[in-house]
Amino acid sequence: MRADTLTTTVFETTDVDAAQDFLSGVYGPLRLSVPAGRHHVRFTRHVLGAAQLHRITARTTVDVDGTPFGMLGFGRMAGGSVTCRTGGRERTYDRAGEIFVAAQPDQPYRATLGDADLELAFLDPELVAQVADPAPSRAARPVRFTGGRPVSTEAASWWSNTYNYVRDHLVGGPVASEPLVSGNAARLLAATALSAFPHDGLDEPTATDHHDAQPATLRRAVAFIEDNAFRDIGPRDIATAARVTIRSLQLTFRRHLDTTPLAYLRRVRLARAHRELLTADPAATTVGEVAARWGFDNHSRFTAHYRAAYGLAPSATLRHR
Repeated sequence: MRADTLTTTVFETTDVDAAQDFLSGVYGPLRLSVPAGRHHVRFTRHVLGAAQLHRITARTTVDVDGTPFGMLGFGRMAGGSVTCRTGGRERTYDRAGEIFVAAQPDQPYRATLGDADLELAFLDPELVAQVADPAPSRAARPVRFTGGRPVSTEAASWWSNTYNYVRDHLVGGPVASEPLVSGNAARLLAATALSAFPHDGLDEPTATDHHDAQPATLRRAVAFIEDNAFRDIGPRDIATAARVTIRSLQLTFRRHLDTTPLAYLRRVRLARAHRELLTADPAATTVGEVAARWGFDNHSRFTAHYRAAYGLAPSATLRHR
């Protein structure tokens, strides 16, 4: 059985050959080996721009032998066990809620799933490299995740909470197809992965970053945001336009405006949403549609931001245009 929408794919079968053919279409050529008997495999995929959320339920023991998938994968156990054999190492994950690096983009993988219920997030390596903040004069270099587990229990919670938020509030809903919403979600997952898992990227601001946090940097960044707020932009795009690193960009906004680049971008988009609500036809437009168009995926938070800025609910603006 297979069901597809614009952003969601669901596949379910008891036929091992069918499962192997379908999953090879998703992950690249792979081989499934299972013991004799009845089997049941269910796969769900949600696409959010440069990120994908997968869930695989295999009610059997399955050996998987696959080629490099080209994406970074991060897993969470919902049940059963998974033994990963990648990069010359073997690790078993068998505790509910356990978080781990499931796939490197350039490495083949072998795994054994034992009655597994596995949640996965896959991220485009280029997105992760951009979020990891290269110098503005250099192309983003690949980020290598150097350990299989989160750096701490707190970090595991960061990842789990972020995954839950994206899964529960975005996937499968109408806002998931909005470019600003899906782009924000993908960058949020990438930033959380960089915070939660060990990697070889640079984290702390350098002396050059501090030196570059000047008013001229702020002017370039603000002009870019004002001109491009309707596009799916993030800190990397703003920093590139301002000709500084993301670290320097953060310092610039904190030093001169006591805010962050993303908070400023949200303020500009809120103003654009306000302008649209003032002129929209309430018979043909909803607050949720306008909010999603401007990158606000959560209706209650959009309402709270809007009320704080304009002193009334967005629905009141729409009704009294």
